[in-house]
Amino acid sequence: MPIGVRDDVAYIVLKKIKESSQNQNQAQVNLNLMDFSEQAVTSKELMENLDYLNEKAYIKAQVSGSSQDTNSSSPIILEQATLTDKGRQTLEKMESRSPADGFGRPGTPIASENVGFLEKVMLEANLNDIFDARDLTVVVYRVMRDVMTTEAADRVGAELHTEAQPTADKTLNMEVADLWKDTNPFVGFISRIRQPLIIKDERFLFRIAQEGSMPEFTDAERVVKAVFAATKEQLSSERIAEISQWLPGKVKQLWNQA
Repeated sequence: MPIGVRDDVAYIVLKKIKESSQNQNQAQVNLNLMDFSEQAVTSKELMENLDYLNEKAYIKAQVSGSSQDTNSSSPIILEQATLTDKGRQTLEKMESRSPADGFGRPGTPIASENVGFLEKVMLEANLNDIFDARDLTVVVYRVMRDVMTTEAADRVGAELHTEAQPTADKTLNMEVADLWKDTNPFVGFISRIRQPLIIKDERFLFRIAQEGSMPEFTDAERVVKAVFAATKEQLSSERIAEISQWLPGKVKQLWNQA
């Protein structure tokens, strides 16, 4: 079943497990929809996100509850709940960011269509979680667009477009093409009216490291190559060749090798 993975929901789940298990290794955690009132999450969405956190080893818990009634008032119970090392690291990273970064309030969901794409980035880039993969992909795409003309960037965006699942579920609306668009409206506007920037390969990689808050257990080169590899799977041979022409030195080599 495709799901929309949401970092705002994951944040609250991880935080509640941490708080409930302060004085014991494992705890029972009751999750009610009121805990997610600002996130507008349904029981079904919550169960799907819990399944993902369990499957990807952010948490260890026995989950009981029903997802059939999307507005059920019955709690979802996590028995013997504990955070894994991966879950603790992810929560610490979330807690270190400011409220403006989106944690603890309605955030941008990761669409089911992008889970496969971002899982590839996460694995190849040696990242701890899919949220880092999303954020770093956005940064890599931003720098890529900076060295391209608006027309070339639009052609790439058109090929990255994939239809959303046939559903009205808002967590399934995001596409790979949405990652290509700049999330800052002002930056996005400026990028469409300026000429392509001349960015040397060292500067290209430096920007990824700086703007992407690079985790210490990976590096910009590995992240760039991971994003490149996942992206090339979405593009035609014509678009792959066109992008190569815009990239500088070592970055072009990473693109061709990916």
